[in-house]
Amino acid sequence: MATDKELSDFLENVERRAFKQAVYAVRKDEAALDIVQDAMIKLAEKYGDKPANELPLLFQRILQNTIHDFFRREKVRSTWVSLFSSIGRDSDDQDDFDLLESYEAEHGTEAAESSADKVERDQTLALIDAEVQKLPTRQREAFLMRYWQDMDVAETAAAMGCSEGSVKTHCSRATHALAQALRAKGITL
Repeated sequence: MATDKELSDFLENVERRAFKQAVYAVRKDEAALDIVQDAMIKLAEKYGDKPANELPLLFQRILQNTIHDFFRREKVRSTWVSLFSSIGRDSDDQDDFDLLESYEAEHGTEAAESSADKVERDQTLALIDAEVQKLPTRQREAFLMRYWQDMDVAETAAAMGCSEGSVKTHCSRATHALAQALRAKGITL
């Protein structure tokens, strides 16, 4: 069973990574903060009595479910808003009103992107993913832990069972290989 200190330390260590993960998923800082806070509260209330080594997996599952709940709520909310947006308007205006013409997406969100930008972004991400998959196993592990999961060098070394110097070497080789491969395909980041 995790002590209060272990639970508190775990939540403190995972907070920043969880926030980045939530921001990446929902693209709104305020919503991401709420999601992480809700996930932490759920973990503490419902699973605080679990062993400390089970907390990371439980928290990831709770965080993912909380993100999915956010999208469900947003979908329901937008459905109700669009259904009831015409209430109170004159029937003459109703024929001329087009929700898509009056809707403006929030700047910086996925909805504000053009279709061409979305396609280009998806293609770029697919190319990057393909190049990451081509990396040697140890380089790929180090790269993903350090730059995707935002683990520090010591955490990555402990997870991989190697020295911190090896982690730095694997990450350096991975970033150089990715940069070269992506440049060859015309992608500059």
